[in-house]
Amino acid sequence: MDRDQLAEFLRVRREALQPSDVGLPAGLRRRTPGLRREEVASLATMSTDYYTRLEQGRGPHPSRPVLTGLARALRLSDAERDHLFRLAGEQPGPPPGPPAEVRTGVLRMLARLDVPGLVLDAKYDVLAWNPLAAALIADFSGLAPRDRNLLRLRFLTDRQTELFGEDATLEFAREAAADLRAATSTYPDDPAIARLVADLIDGSAEFAAIWALHEVGRQESLCQTIFHPEVGRVDVICEVLVIPERDQRVVLYTAEPGSPSDQALRLLDVIGTQQLTQG
Repeated sequence: MDRDQLAEFLRVRREALQPSDVGLPAGLRRRTPGLRREEVASLATMSTDYYTRLEQGRGPHPSRPVLTGLARALRLSDAERDHLFRLAGEQPGPPPGPPAEVRTGVLRMLARLDVPGLVLDAKYDVLAWNPLAAALIADFSGLAPRDRNLLRLRFLTDRQTELFGEDATLEFAREAAADLRAATSTYPDDPAIARLVADLIDGSAEFAAIWALHEVGRQESLCQTIFHPEVGRVDVICEVLVIPERDQRVVLYTAEPGSPSDQALRLLDVIGTQQLTQG
């Protein structure tokens, strides 16, 4: 354990974060840059005294759960999390779960796009979307956070079949299940992924049968024909942009310029009422 380097790393990462980065109010008076020590301690579910001693280089050897809490509180990337563990004399091990925070630049990009766009994590949670995506696929803002998941929509509701038709949803089901199995090995300790798999097996005989095949893979194409109740058939070409350091994907739905599908998307842009939201 390198106490001095660990202390400096914690201090620098704390000072680099702003309260808005972690959902805290800025307050009127802040004598030091970044977060306060007590704010980091609260986010990491530990006492302020314990965190202060770590940052001053006089703390005890932190346990793996403590290091995981610090990595979460300080919004560390996977590489930064691994570095934190090694400074504390621990092997990093697998990440606890897929990151849920979407970079500000990605959110800004979504807001400026004139095509439907989503951000998905490794378990197909919809982390962010723009108004056109809400108008085209689902009103994600009206769903509980747990239900903002394309696999739950596909296997536990009739929504996907209504939108995409039977043949397309069969292809999506097989590929998405293989993608989810890959996520279970990447994040073996994530309770949210384990709960999702259990819910899908219990609630869908179709998913249970596909899951029993033990197929593993990454889905690279989400191209579908969408049957929208307001604008009719929309043939979309999906572009998937990978954000590897966060294991996230930006999915963009585009149509041939000037085609009836392109005109349908333009009409949805007019009648859609959703606001860009991050889950």
